[in-house]
Amino acid sequence: MVIKTDELPAAAPADSAREPSSQAGGKGRPGAAELPSVMLLNGDCPESLKKEEGAAEPPRENGLDEAEPGEGTTGQEVIVIQDTGFSVKILAPGIEPFSLQVSPQEMVQEIHQVLMDREDTCHRTCFSLHLDGNMLDHFSELRSVEGLQEGSVLRVVEEPYTVREARIHVRHVRDLLKSLDPSDAFNGVDCNSLSFLSVFTDGDLGDSGKRKKGLEMDPIDCTPPEYILPGSRERPLCPLQPQNRDWKPLQCLKVLTMSGWNPPPGNRKMHGDLMYLFVITAEDRQVSITASTRGFYLNQSTAYHFNPKPASPRFLSHSLVELLNQISPTFKKNFAALQKKRVQRHPFERIATPFQVYSWTAPQAEHAMDCVRAEDAYTSRLGYEEHIPGQTRDWNEELQTTRELPRKNLPERLLRERAIFKVHSDFTAAATRGAMAVIDGNVMAINPSEETKMQMFIWNNIFFSLGFDVRDHYKDFGGDVAAYVAPTNDLNGVRTYNAVDVEGLYTLGTVVVDYRGYRVTAQSIIPGILERDQEQSVIYGSIDFGKTVVSHPRYLELLERTSRPLKILRHRVLNDRDEEVELCSSVECKGIIGNDGRHYILDLLRTFPPDLNFLPVPGEVLPEECTRAGFPRAHRHKLCCLRQELVDAFVEHRYLLFMKLAALQLMQQKASKMETPPSLENGDPPPSESKPEDPSAPEVGSEEEGSSASGLAKVKELAETIASDDGTDPRSREVIRNACKAVGSISSTAFDVRFNPDIFSPGVRFPESCQEEVRDQKQLLKDAAAFLLSCQIPGLVKDFADHAVLPMDGATLAEVMRQRGINMRYLGKVLDLVVRSPARDQLDHIYKIGIGELITRSAKHIFKTYLQGVELSGLSAAISHFLNCFLSSYPNPVAHLPADELVSKKRNRRRRNRPPGAADNTAWAVMTPQELWKNICQEAKNYFDFSLECETVDQAVETYGLQKITLLREISLKTGIQILLKEYSFDSRHKPAFTEEDVLNIFPVVKHVNPKASDAFHFFQSGQAKVQQGFLKEGCELINEALNLFNNVYGAMHVEICACLRLLARLHYIMGDYAEALSNQQKAVLMSERVMGIEHPNTIQEYTHLALYCFASSQLSTALSLLYRARYLTLLVFGEDHPEVALLDSNIGLVLHGVMECELSLRFLENALAVSTKYHGPKSLKVALSHHLVARVYESKAEFRSALQHEKEGYTIYKTQLGEDHEKTKESSEYLKCLTQQAVALQRTMNEIYRNGSSANIPPLKFTAPSMASVLEQLNVINGILFIPLSQKDLENLKAEVARRHQLQEAGGNRDKAEEPMATEPEPAGASEDVASQPPAAKDPPSLSLQG
Repeated sequence: MVIKTDELPAAAPADSAREPSSQAGGKGRPGAAELPSVMLLNGDCPESLKKEEGAAEPPRENGLDEAEPGEGTTGQEVIVIQDTGFSVKILAPGIEPFSLQVSPQEMVQEIHQVLMDREDTCHRTCFSLHLDGNMLDHFSELRSVEGLQEGSVLRVVEEPYTVREARIHVRHVRDLLKSLDPSDAFNGVDCNSLSFLSVFTDGDLGDSGKRKKGLEMDPIDCTPPEYILPGSRERPLCPLQPQNRDWKPLQCLKVLTMSGWNPPPGNRKMHGDLMYLFVITAEDRQVSITASTRGFYLNQSTAYHFNPKPASPRFLSHSLVELLNQISPTFKKNFAALQKKRVQRHPFERIATPFQVYSWTAPQAEHAMDCVRAEDAYTSRLGYEEHIPGQTRDWNEELQTTRELPRKNLPERLLRERAIFKVHSDFTAAATRGAMAVIDGNVMAINPSEETKMQMFIWNNIFFSLGFDVRDHYKDFGGDVAAYVAPTNDLNGVRTYNAVDVEGLYTLGTVVVDYRGYRVTAQSIIPGILERDQEQSVIYGSIDFGKTVVSHPRYLELLERTSRPLKILRHRVLNDRDEEVELCSSVECKGIIGNDGRHYILDLLRTFPPDLNFLPVPGEVLPEECTRAGFPRAHRHKLCCLRQELVDAFVEHRYLLFMKLAALQLMQQKASKMETPPSLENGDPPPSESKPEDPSAPEVGSEEEGSSASGLAKVKELAETIASDDGTDPRSREVIRNACKAVGSISSTAFDVRFNPDIFSPGVRFPESCQEEVRDQKQLLKDAAAFLLSCQIPGLVKDFADHAVLPMDGATLAEVMRQRGINMRYLGKVLDLVVRSPARDQLDHIYKIGIGELITRSAKHIFKTYLQGVELSGLSAAISHFLNCFLSSYPNPVAHLPADELVSKKRNRRRRNRPPGAADNTAWAVMTPQELWKNICQEAKNYFDFSLECETVDQAVETYGLQKITLLREISLKTGIQILLKEYSFDSRHKPAFTEEDVLNIFPVVKHVNPKASDAFHFFQSGQAKVQQGFLKEGCELINEALNLFNNVYGAMHVEICACLRLLARLHYIMGDYAEALSNQQKAVLMSERVMGIEHPNTIQEYTHLALYCFASSQLSTALSLLYRARYLTLLVFGEDHPEVALLDSNIGLVLHGVMECELSLRFLENALAVSTKYHGPKSLKVALSHHLVARVYESKAEFRSALQHEKEGYTIYKTQLGEDHEKTKESSEYLKCLTQQAVALQRTMNEIYRNGSSANIPPLKFTAPSMASVLEQLNVINGILFIPLSQKDLENLKAEVARRHQLQEAGGNRDKAEEPMATEPEPAGASEDVASQPPAAKDPPSLSLQG
């Protein structure tokens, strides 16, 4: 499953080259990939981008010329970053001097961090570094320190403590004590998250290179747990989070907490006392400790008696750890062991992630005393505020200042992007924390006298509002429903404007948090906005949806710069006084100049044009494709917009059409010059007649895919002729004008399609003079709505059928739909098309995922309103009751009302002003399963227009083949529920599956902007392109460079770094460097677990790759346990009936065959054969390969008859698909002969026995174990990796061949072939092996399909 996380406008082109048929309704789309993704196909460094674009396509304007500033020089600048490092010697008190590798652009404080992390110096926090007696400044870069060079000696000098330093020290010691404790990850705090890889590898990956190769056939235990075997019905939950041995932490202390005697009285303060701590050691000794400016010592206080005098032993230590070592032998022993373990863990297991990841299950945890956690909860610490001067952070100032940083060259851009990313992730964390505090009722409203729904809040310089329709603002748009979706639309707008990144135009930091059924929008605050009235401050746009509208020249100028990449049309509207006002955005978009003089835009909820399929407008008729599909349908609100991806795909589609029309006309003209009648291919109508909505127009030239090469050459040639003409030739101008008109371009001299976002907006009126433009715009919107239904959705279903994309759960399905610009409200339509598809059986997995997604999304909508009626004390009872109604077979679950536990003496009178989450009705308690499922079906019909045929959960499971555990996972992830890790008896009819003790927590679901590392992304793309052309070394270098830049911007943990590491691992593997492949892939797995989740489909895939590299490094048992883990996760997330399972089972079967576990191996391989046959059709090459693998195992068991049978099946497929002479067919026929000979020999032996009885002298039967090399070879084939051992000369020839093919391609050679391998490879890496390993690919494309 290709998971991409780029909301960059560049994402669409990147995708289009990767999935050739993604956007043009599934036709091979000969030249579509060609336009914006020059870089992807030519694989040059970004500097070639400018030249390519400038020269070839003057008519195309949309957004292409927004190249990265300063891109042309990237190649030379990279060198700046790689300053050579040097080593310095560190002298710390009490330990041996050691040397440390540093680099010139590090800061001094980074050395501090390293020392605080090292095993032997980790207990120090309050120190400075001295060079030749001079103290180094914390924040200076090392290169600016005079006299610092290779071999310099830095001395660690202990500094006196302050209250702040003492608290940092205690916090650090607590972090060291808790460093192996996973409770923060389970509780979802401080950006900790889970990782289980080390449980399955026993940490033995690092020393793989040093392993003795003789261990190959060590006896290894390969029996998988029962529940992993093919055909098992059991889906246990507990193995999801196996118990890690390191988690039973060594107890160093029983209690470490702040003493009740704090703060020190005045006279003690003047003796240097900073604070007091209370400790109970593991030996049960209770001691009181003073933190003073000079360090830590024991005092004589007890729990009830204050005596600050030093106690004996009178030992003063600068570090709390050294003091505790003195007084507790257990502490000394265990703390040392704990630090040893901590340092042995892979750094990726402990680094914080940029955004919090929550776990939907957790084991029963002991709740331990923790002074720091307690203090954090009840002090006003917001983030790490006590470390920052000025207490609370001015988020708006930070967000905007980072955007203003210079960006002329690469180092500046890196610095800027790093700052933007860091502030965004901090802001997201603070906003999430604030939103939860608001809903839990811990923040005072700024308008406390209003009713709960209308309250607004300010906390930590962030403004919070609730997703309700305040003051009937959205009355005409759908009331509360519209108010609920507006924030996410607004967030998408912010994301888009941030990505375009126009200097001088500012957006607000925006985070949308769903928590306990409420939606909270968190925004940074424009300076001065709270002091003045909104009417006065808005100088652009409208505050009442278009009645009063104002404009401002500076805003028009700034927004004009975004209009091209965002395809927004500059247009005029009428205000309430019938004056014309010019805008370059939708009317709701408001412009406010803050007190800081910056131009802010906010309320970007209608950045993109409306989706007419869900916006019935009286008197407007939609194109036939829409009406046929039952559109327009009234939706719950009128804010449905098209996605940016759809707008981009539509414009690209129109551009192709434009080029084809122009090319055809030009050909006609040339022909008529020669007095020959115009020869139209395939009798298409002359293009001048084709109107945009005429369905035949897009088909022009699409049937003659074979000859599309010539068409493309003509398009290129046309572009060049137009360029050379400078529009002097009136005829070619005419051609362009006609083509522009036909595709709805707003300019008649060049292709430029843009949308007016205010069309069909209630309350917006347009001046008379613009009526024609408005009519064209309405038509364009109708065409876009039709394009979604006639091209994008069928294209998506075709990709599903071709297995070009393989979603495995709801999230990955949604991701794939959104990449193609299809909103989730079309899910019902996608499923309708799947049901009607001729390849219905091969789409079974998609249908199941879709139905599961439909059910859980409908349930989520109901759950949201259900939760709003629950007060805090009834939360766990209410959630468990809902889950019982949703998933348990128990017919009548009863809800436990919270009043059971305690009886209060008198009823307190109700307060009118309750926090939003404190409704105290108990309506939720009367819900029944029948009622809930009726509502779910109704919701599915109303929202998705899909009829579910089930009245209970058991019917749903039965009818659609779903799994309850999968539904539980999906609903928990969507709503933020965390449940106890245990086995649930969903199917018991005697007791409900969930009790209130099973609901552990409810987490927020957070949506935020993901800032991008643009330069790194360009390097990554160029690297991919190089790899796709077979230049592995160059590709590898570029991707390494991308990895450096990603690390520079995002820090160590990020989804994009994960993709980078995976590709690097694969390249190293192909180039034969297994150790390097293992180390990179191990990082990729750890990162995927930490950043995406331990059972995310991406993580499953990373596990499979790691298993392959382990096998290649002769770590067989590790490879097997990784594959078993991947299979278990797949079963939990989806089930057994998925194309990916065929690949997994082939892998498992092969490895088992390698260790001669033939019976087990057959179970997996035969299942793989069955699944492949179902999803790829019985005649596919994948199935032939499956037959061959099964035959090999039967041969090892000496069951030749079965072996022959399977190999014959395979042979037949090869013969029919590839012909007699293909090498695969020949190989298969050789193998058949060999099997036949063995069978004959065996039969002879048997006959001998029958004849001579037991006295016959029989040669012992040889059971041949396959060699590891042959198993590895098969593994590589099924995983789509092909090596060809090449000599240097071959390599040169190959490169020449590639270059030659590349030139052909440039000249418009058939694109389809060049792209085919990418489609068969389920990875972003495209076909990292296609050209490198297959010079004959051009002659026999079918052999490529073996790679998938």
